[in-house]
Amino acid sequence: MKRALITGVTGQDGAYLAQFLLTKGYEVHGLMRRSSAAEVVDAKLRWLNIHNDIREVDGNLIDLSSLIRIIREVKPDEVYNLGAQSFVKASWNQPLLTGQVTGLGAANVLEAIRLERPEARFYQASSSEMYGLIQEEMQSEKTPFYPRSPYAVAKLYAHWMTVNYRESYGMHASSGILFNHESPLRGIEFVTRKVTDGVARIKLGLSKELRLGNIDAKRDWGHSREYVQAMWLMLQQDKPDDYVIATGRTTTVRDMCRIAFSYVGLDMDAHLKIDSALFRPAEVDVLFGNPAKAKEKLGWTAKITLEEMIHEMVDADLARLRNART
Repeated sequence: MKRALITGVTGQDGAYLAQFLLTKGYEVHGLMRRSSAAEVVDAKLRWLNIHNDIREVDGNLIDLSSLIRIIREVKPDEVYNLGAQSFVKASWNQPLLTGQVTGLGAANVLEAIRLERPEARFYQASSSEMYGLIQEEMQSEKTPFYPRSPYAVAKLYAHWMTVNYRESYGMHASSGILFNHESPLRGIEFVTRKVTDGVARIKLGLSKELRLGNIDAKRDWGHSREYVQAMWLMLQQDKPDDYVIATGRTTTVRDMCRIAFSYVGLDMDAHLKIDSALFRPAEVDVLFGNPAKAKEKLGWTAKITLEEMIHEMVDADLARLRNART
């Protein structure tokens, strides 16, 4: 039986990846950071009903000693580093913490693997935010990076450290440059979930308006449930490499909102309000991924459409809110 260690197992991607690996017969270990709200930390795992199937290990990405201990004890065949301070907006308010967790945290995991389990295969969760001020209309693995937030800078450090450990130590270390991917498990602070939750609240009469910042930004949105499969596929390859994971379709936040409002029969213009306080200090206007390499090398393509995903998220938020009333 293969053994996997997932950092960030309580997040959206971590939960879906854990679920996927369990179906593959893996023994799944999840890094759990000490939290003052322990009773809610595994909410996403509970949503998928896999919370009792994950073997929890106590540690922290910024504590190298804990990572060395965990790698030594678990002896994983595969390590997926999904842990991060992952909210872009918060990275301006907490730039140093973001650097420590999202950037140096990945280096800590790599170093722990190098010291204790160099034969393990490693996956780094890189991000399309690294492209930032885009240098090409469609971004591929060869497009130059131009990060536009502390989060993106931290992710870029982690990305290049992964490349360097691969080339310097011969480690099987791969990065997935994932474009925006969402689901009903997405945190409420992220724009897609903020929209679907807001639409559900308006539909149920719990709210009258939805306040957003720049709705003309364009993003390439896919479904997390599919994207975690690409992570796994990267670690099954003979040679490690980096891959863009995207749908190859870009859509404005405005149009994404329209999909959500129209799904429940609401007029978007009657409820959507623009709030300048919600704009980023430095905006990333367009992200548009080229997944050709992933299709060719991994045999992976996105199948769930943006419309299907948004409908699923709205339905989930309607169900959550109705359950909360009873």
